[in-house]
Amino acid sequence: MPPATLVELVNGWGTTPRAARKDDGGEDTYLTTAELLDRLGAPSSVSRVLTDHALTAVADRLHPVFATADATEQARLITGLLDDTRVRPVLNVMAGHPHAGWIVDNAEDAVLASAAVTLRRYLAERGPGRLGVCTGRRCTDVYVDASPGGRRRFCSVTCQNRARVAAFRSRRASAGH
Repeated sequence: MPPATLVELVNGWGTTPRAARKDDGGEDTYLTTAELLDRLGAPSSVSRVLTDHALTAVADRLHPVFATADATEQARLITGLLDDTRVRPVLNVMAGHPHAGWIVDNAEDAVLASAAVTLRRYLAERGPGRLGVCTGRRCTDVYVDASPGGRRRFCSVTCQNRARVAAFRSRRASAGH
């Protein structure tokens, strides 16, 4: 699962991000179930079990991984997801070349397992501090920090700009203008 699709899943179906958008008067402009399945290339055995309710449950299991800044806790949560889904590594041959893959026993666990494998690989390669929840006011959307410096704090440019405008107005008000 590409990290960007993982973020779309958590932000689009997660109870916490959706509630924050609703409270803020925002709209749900994330991928539809069909669009997500298309991006994932999910086989029909997986597509049949992925209702909006199932996607919400997956997103809600993933949100805490982004919400903690503690590397040990992130590792514990991701390891728990891998254990719960019973994901197993396999080696497939595609076009005559070995290809690393994984399998699960239940189709219902495929998206959660895919997300857990993605998070495991991403954190192992990039290190802690690369996942987070937006620090924008009233925003609980998550992000994956792929920046070279690893200093991302906002889910989008929109939230970053809102924070900058609010800080500017606050400084201006403090200066008595």
